[in-house]
Amino acid sequence: MALASHTALARRRFEITGIVQGVGFRPFVGALAARHDLAGHVRNTGAGVEVEVEGRGDLLDAFAAALRDEAPAAARVERLDEEVVPPRGDAGFRIAPSLLDGAAAAIGPDLGTCGDCLRELFDPADRRFRYPFLTCTACGPRFTIVRALPYDRERTTLAGFPLCPACRSEYEDPSDRRFHAEAIACPACGPRLSLELGRAVAVLRDGGILAVKGLGGWHLACLADDEAAVARLRARKARDAKPLAVMTAAPDLVVELDAPERELLEAPARPIVLARRRSGAPVAEGVAPGSPWLGVVLPYTPLHHLLAHDTGRPLVMTSGNRSDEPIATGDAEARARLGSIADAFLGHDRPIHRRCEDSVMRGSFPVRRSRGLAPAALGLPVGAARPLVAAGGQLKSTFCVAAGRRAWMSPHLGDLDAPAARRAFREDLELYLGMLGVRPQVIAHDLHPGYAATAWALEQDAELVPVQHHHAHAAACLAEHGRTGPALALVFDGTGLGTDGTLWGGELLRCDLASFERVAHLEPVPLPGGEAAVREPWRVAAAYLERAGRPVPWERWTLVRQALAVNAPASSGMGRLFDAVAAVLGVREQVGYEGQAAIELEHLAAGVAAEAYPCRVEDGILRGGDLVARAHDDHAAGGAREEVAAAFHEGVAAAAARACALAAEPRTVVLSGGTFQNLRLLGSVRARLTAMGFEVLSHRRVPPGDGGLSFGQAAVAAGRMAPCA
Repeated sequence: MALASHTALARRRFEITGIVQGVGFRPFVGALAARHDLAGHVRNTGAGVEVEVEGRGDLLDAFAAALRDEAPAAARVERLDEEVVPPRGDAGFRIAPSLLDGAAAAIGPDLGTCGDCLRELFDPADRRFRYPFLTCTACGPRFTIVRALPYDRERTTLAGFPLCPACRSEYEDPSDRRFHAEAIACPACGPRLSLELGRAVAVLRDGGILAVKGLGGWHLACLADDEAAVARLRARKARDAKPLAVMTAAPDLVVELDAPERELLEAPARPIVLARRRSGAPVAEGVAPGSPWLGVVLPYTPLHHLLAHDTGRPLVMTSGNRSDEPIATGDAEARARLGSIADAFLGHDRPIHRRCEDSVMRGSFPVRRSRGLAPAALGLPVGAARPLVAAGGQLKSTFCVAAGRRAWMSPHLGDLDAPAARRAFREDLELYLGMLGVRPQVIAHDLHPGYAATAWALEQDAELVPVQHHHAHAAACLAEHGRTGPALALVFDGTGLGTDGTLWGGELLRCDLASFERVAHLEPVPLPGGEAAVREPWRVAAAYLERAGRPVPWERWTLVRQALAVNAPASSGMGRLFDAVAAVLGVREQVGYEGQAAIELEHLAAGVAAEAYPCRVEDGILRGGDLVARAHDDHAAGGAREEVAAAFHEGVAAAAARACALAAEPRTVVLSGGTFQNLRLLGSVRARLTAMGFEVLSHRRVPPGDGGLSFGQAAVAAGRMAPCA
């Protein structure tokens, strides 16, 4: 009987969900069916991919195993359901028309140009030689061109480009790697540039600024080794000091890459990777002033490859916007917003449907999760009983849509201070909800009433779930590890509104997904002038020094300290403690972008060995003033700034670990918040906690900073909706 079941004709249906559209999954299934001599069909559905195959039972078994084990590299099979159905006697295997059933599928992220396409791009004998829009099933745009699901050409921004006979032949040939490649194009039938490439290259070589239309928005480019061009770009863009990304096809000339950094850089996502600047690198100092790190990215579209090849020099490739605005996507919008910045525009006639900036990676975690990573779904350890939207925060804004066990974080949207950014938040959310077919019944949001995302949430006709800022950070890290808690959570950042109405930011919580308690925290200090103290770290330093009985070196403190009586909210923010020490050491008294002082203090400490400064931990309070006073004293006594900065870092790490030891339980500690983007601090805290026997969880897929808040809010809201919460 067993033999008969393996040799008799049988038919099976497979329902596959995950990232299985736009990654060559249907052609893969077709080739797999041919290899196993099976008949049937494959088609996209609203929820994913449906496969029906019939043939001998043993061949069906092998086919089923290969569906998951041999899936395309860019695919991610999250669920594979199988059932036996009656045979139909199909004569062959085909890709059937998509099923429009209204379910929510997952579309894959945009992918960097693959090796096969790159070889064609520079092959004079190939019909796509130097064609800026060549692509195949393994690479190219996905998320940014999809208008609706299922993923078929007629529902993308390529719908207006009918295929020529040659492309149609490739598209319909099961043996061709462009079989059902929905973004297929060639010079005869595909998109075209708005400016001759040679003229664009000439603009760059002459020191000009070029606006370049990318996958998810416009960029501004100039020669990275031209100090004057970089200075002009900064002045026109109103971006004073924040580092600019460098695109190059020869990264080893620019940065020193270790093996993990190289792997990240060359991954299909093609993120910007922060790596140590190589001595003598052909990159202007103005690209990343005073920093030993450069953000480097490989060319990730054929157009980028051509620009890099033809200029033969590294290029600055930064977001097409003015400071604090969202990246421009539309052609008319780009010319209106970038016309006073760019000397020329290198555009094309393939529309961008969805905004998506470049992703940024540091170490093993994303600083910014965007192109190449979004909108890949993240798993929730507790499924959302009802569809929900998490609104995120004010800075490094993202939103998150969750249904069941899947959560889709938006790409990085930027800060929501500017009206254009707030409009982009609303517009992009509507596009996202339309793509996923989700109508939210629950809205999760931050406690801060001044956040634009919170204001949006309060306008919605849905159940509201307020989530404390630092609990959201902790929950984001727990959830990405598939954990529900309980755990201790060290959450260090600049500012977040606490449940007591004060500003938190140096927190030790005991939490699970649904709830938390504040176990310990950094001693609060006043912020003289409120927001002015965030922009001017010397103010925080002065408040710390005066409290510690040390002289305040800034004459203007006499006037500023009057603000203590009228506008000096207390803050336990760890970011402000780092700011204070940076100011004491003369690293940075004023900042041009968020986190600048702390970043430069980390650079100063670098790999310098140092004993930890002592810092009292008593009655749930970390006495950060001890660290500021000691830094002041050692600096005043002639201590090397590098050694003082290093001892301060170790002092923070030792105090944090001590607080966890005093809390004792649970034996798992989560590390989250923007301050843990500091690799020196992250490594030291991890090492100390591990030595004490704690299990330590840190971020891998979600940003530690505010870019991860929305995912944490979604995890908390789902946890609170659970029946046993």
